[in-house]
Amino acid sequence: MTRIVADTSALVSLGIVVGADPDPLALLLDEHTVLAPERVIEELESVGEYDDESGVAAEAVLDRRDSLAVESVTLDDSFPLDDGENAAVSLANEHGADQFLCDEFNAIALVHASLADSRLVTTPLVLTAFARNGRIDAADAARLLDGIGEARSWDGNSYVQRARETLSAEF
Repeated sequence: MTRIVADTSALVSLGIVVGADPDPLALLLDEHTVLAPERVIEELESVGEYDDESGVAAEAVLDRRDSLAVESVTLDDSFPLDDGENAAVSLANEHGADQFLCDEFNAIALVHASLADSRLVTTPLVLTAFARNGRIDAADAARLLDGIGEARSWDGNSYVQRARETLSAEF
């Protein structure tokens, strides 16, 4: 199984559409080994306190907490992003994770540069991969991407645009 370390941002993104058919969070958790640092769980709990879409999404992810391998890590004090990204990058590097799932688009270059061997993936890329691998229909992937993008204010995001183009061109 592919080992993926997930950051709070991506888990919340996938939680936005929990219960959808198909459910990309369920696919991710059921078909991959998903690791998360304790700090990400703490951030999900904090986000879950809000009475908005992100709060509901975080709670949906926490409802599946037993499907996550949660571990503690030592934070790198020199890492210039928040503790969640810091812990997730540290966990990915410590475990040599195959992939690092993160939707921190404003700091994606910094996150990418901080990873030792893990491939950086985003939620739009995960949805595209699910379609490419026949796990979901391309039209469903596009619909899910639109729903997540609207909730996460991803208008004009180049990663989202590229995923939309891939879904419409390849499938």
